[in-house]
Order: sequence, then structure tokens, then C-alpha cells
Amino acid sequence: MTDYKLDKLDYRILKILQENSKITNLDLSKMIGLSPAPTLERVKKLEQAGIIGSYHAKLDWKAMGFQVKTFVLVSLNWKSPDTMDRFLDKIRKIDEVTEVYIITGEADALIKIVCKDIPSYETILFKKLSQIEEIERLKSMVTLSTAKESMVLPLQYE
Repeated sequence: MTDYKLDKLDYRILKILQENSKITNLDLSKMIGLSPAPTLERVKKLEQAGIIGSYHAKLDWKAMGFQVKTFVLVSLNWKSPDTMDRFLDKIRKIDEVTEVYIITGEADALIKIVCKDIPSYETILFKKLSQIEEIERLKSMVTLSTAKESMVLPLQYE
């Protein structure tokens, strides 16, 4: 990422694109009060600076047939200096693991798993996760419902 300095218009563009990345450049330009050409130029600069990394479709996981979302605290067995790297190499290969965070405190990592149903989760737990030798302990938390889920960063221009 370059040393791109964000101004108030950049923050407005980023906020709008986080909420709706499918917005047309014309509509975006109207919302920020700038003509289309300079609006497009600003978006391109934000992309080139690495501030906008990509655009994604957010799928409704339940509508796609996924019924189980779990968070798993992972404690590692620190027998060698490359334990974390080996763990990450293996965990990244499990498609149902959609997010991995390295954390402090009670565990070493927090992973999010999305799968079709409880039998599928059981298979992931016993046939995939438990086979990773770097894992010492797992603590699963199955979600009952989602109270808030947002991909929008709380941007404020100062």
C-alpha cells in the first residue's frame, strides 16, 4: 500500500462502496457531489493504493443451504518453532473454514466454520481438525443466531 492520503470525499466513497459495491459510477458521483470522471479516477486511485482490495458478492449462507456456523478456539501444541506456520498451511486447506484469526488469551487461534448440518460439522471436527497434529485442544461454540453481522468498517473522516 502506498502513502495515499485520504480526504473527506475518499471516506464518503469508501463508505458508500462498502454498503453497495454494485453502485454505478454515475450514482456514486451524484452521492458525493462530484462529476463521474473524477469520481472514477478517485476509485481507481483507492484500488491502486490497496485501500480497496476487491469486490465480493455477500451470499446468504442459510439460503445457500448452510445451517451450521461455529467458532472454534484452537490451542496449539508448541513442540517446534514452525508450529503456527504448519497449522495455518493445513487449516487453510479446509474449505469449510471461512475465517482464521491468530489471537491472544485462552487460545492461539479462532476459526469460523460454515457447513451444511451437524453431521457435516462432526465430520470436519473428527476427520479434518482432529487430524492436525499441531492442535492440542479445540473448544467449539455453535451459533444459535446472528444478532449483527457487518462487513462495513466504521469510517469517520477526522
